[in-house]
Formats: sequence, C-alpha cells, structure tokens
Amino acid sequence: MRVLLIGTGGREHALAQALVHDPAVESLICAPGNPGMASIAECKPVNSNDPGSVAALAVTTGADLVVIGPEAPLVAGVADAVRAKGIAVYGPSGEAARIEGSKAFAKDVMAAADVPTAQSRVCSSDAELEAALNELGAPYVVKDDGLAGGKGVIVTDELDAALAHGRECDRVVVEEYLDGPEVSLFVISDGTNAAPLLPAQDYKRVGDGGAGPNTGGMGAYTPLPWAPDTLADEVMETVARPTLRELASRGTPFVGTLYCGLALTSKGVKVVEFNARFGDPEIQAILPLLESPLGDLLYKAANGNLDESEALQWSNDAAVCVVVANEGYPGEVVKGRPIVGTDTEGVVHAGTATDDDGRILATGGRVVNCVATGNDVASARDAAYRVVDAVKLEGGHYRNDIAQGI
Repeated sequence: MRVLLIGTGGREHALAQALVHDPAVESLICAPGNPGMASIAECKPVNSNDPGSVAALAVTTGADLVVIGPEAPLVAGVADAVRAKGIAVYGPSGEAARIEGSKAFAKDVMAAADVPTAQSRVCSSDAELEAALNELGAPYVVKDDGLAGGKGVIVTDELDAALAHGRECDRVVVEEYLDGPEVSLFVISDGTNAAPLLPAQDYKRVGDGGAGPNTGGMGAYTPLPWAPDTLADEVMETVARPTLRELASRGTPFVGTLYCGLALTSKGVKVVEFNARFGDPEIQAILPLLESPLGDLLYKAANGNLDESEALQWSNDAAVCVVVANEGYPGEVVKGRPIVGTDTEGVVHAGTATDDDGRILATGGRVVNCVATGNDVASARDAAYRVVDAVKLEGGHYRNDIAQGI
C-alpha cells in the first residue's frame, strides 16, 4: 500500500513513525513534511490547503490511501477533491469537518443528537456578547467560532478580558464553565462503525501549574490511571456514536478521527469541543502504545470496512509527551534559530525546517515533542524529560509539570 500523508507538524511526524512500521505500508510519501518526516519517508512539496493540488499529487504518486493530518485542509474540502479521484481518504469531507470548523455547528449537532455539553450562546454582536457573559457568569468561557490553531479559547474570571477576546473575533460561542478534569478521546470512524483509542490528558496552558494563556497543547500522557475503566465505553455510548449518527443522518457521514474533548464534571461527562482530526500533542503519546498496524486501520476506515478490523491491541506501558516551544509562544515567536538534539530517540518534529547547510532550525511555535514510554506514567515522565534535556534551543521553553504526580 502506498500512503500519502498530508501535513507538516508533530501530529503528522508521529503518524509517519507509526505508518512506516506497518508491514502493509510499502511506501510513505509526506507532503509537505518536515525534517523529521524526511528522515523516514519521501517528502514532496504541496499546498496542503489547496484541494486541487493535493488531489493531483495523490494521482501522480499513485497513492492507495491519503491521510490528511491538519484541520485546515479538511475544512477546505481537500478530502472531497481526493475522493473525487477515486482514491481512499482518511479524513472527513469539508461539510463533516465543520464539526471543528464551526463551534456553532458543533453545538447544533450536539443538540440534535442529545449529546451532553455546556450551555452556550452564539454571539455576533457586542450586545449579544455582553448579555451572554452576564447570563452564564464566571469563569467566562469565550471561543472563536472558527479555526484558531488551538488558541481561540479564553477561560478567565476577568470580564474585561472575556469581552476583549470576544471583540477580536467575528463570531464567538460563550459557554458555561465546566468543572472537573478534561480528557481527550480519539474515535476512528468509517462513517458507520467506530472504535476508540486510549483516553489521554493534555495540558493547554503555557506555564507550570496552568499559568498563562491557552496554547495548542504543551504536553500529554496516557493512560489515565485515575479515570474509570468504563470511560471510553461511556463516551462512545453517550457522545461519539450519537454524534456520528447525527452527521450521517444529515447526509454527511464522518470518515476520519472524531476528537472528543471532554470534561468529567460533577454532573457526568460533557463535551468541551470536537475536532475533526488527531489532537496534538495527545496523539504523540498514544501512538507509541498502539501495537495494531495503523495503516491497515486507517485504510479500512477510509473504505467503510472498519467492522472487518480486529480489536485494537495496546501495550501495557504508559507514555508521556513534553512540548519544547519557541521563544514567544503562544504569541509571536522568534523563528530561524538552530536547534540541536533533534536526532535524539523520542524527538518528534513539530515546527522545524532545514537550512542550506543542513542545520535544523526552529520555525514554528511548538518546535519539537519529546516522547518516551515506561512501565508507568511516572517512569515515562522521567524518560520524557531526559529527552527534553538533550534538546537545546535558545529561548526555548517547556512546562516542568507534565504528568506530575500521576
């Protein structure tokens, strides 16, 4: 099987690492890819947000399966263009990807499917924003309705800060605050059948102890020894399957990864958000524990044959991922500084490039993910921070408390 993987980030490098270990994957092409992906696969240039360009590349490379990693190409309809060429695609249609592309659309789907989630108000004007904040109260939760690279949400006790964030967006969703720990569950779907991966937990705030602004994620770990063993089954029953059925009933079956961002509240499991792809950095921690072949799994999902896949097999180990971010992240970052230590085992490239002299440069906000496994979360954590210690980046920063005390 020839696989074409679209994307440039840590999520895609982690997927590439898993795909090349699948005996069914005879060749892997990454587009555009990054230096980490280039070390294990062939990379080709492409505008990943242009449906026609990706579809043409899928044809010329003879791809049997196209895996679309990031959200922007999915929302842009790249999967539709590739499917129109008769090529199997792992990734939802542009219409189904609205589950991530529009918070308001996701709320409408959840209401129709009777999926538990926070009360919310969609606001398009200053007056609506103020009214919603006053009604739902603090802590204030304000979400940009559209894609924002994981940084479109503010949770604050300060009304002025909530108003300021809302005014920066064209349209926002104001929600009630959900108490309790947050959990991520990725669900593989073929449009009808679905299978969950391991639950994971990520760390959104930039600083230790949950200080500072939200980011795309500063680290993650799995499994969750404190969570109930029935968590995945409960989420499948009350959240994932009802949502997938609702999307199918609208004529937009969801083929790909339904990311369920959840809060384990005092009143039960509730949805914080949906995404239409693997979450980053949680998937970097999850994939090293997956013992089943990933390529075969995604190919069956893309072709509507997930029911033919055997039950997923998992290692009994734990895994931890720690993000090393660039100076300035999650704001404007300093780009182009050299980073060393990226050849260390466990380093996953997220925002890197190679200069003319072959040096690895830090070009993104989140630069590398440092991933390790162990017999339990504590030992995996220790090993992950040893990987962090091997990476050197001027101005680079990371959280010191990922998976601490678990």
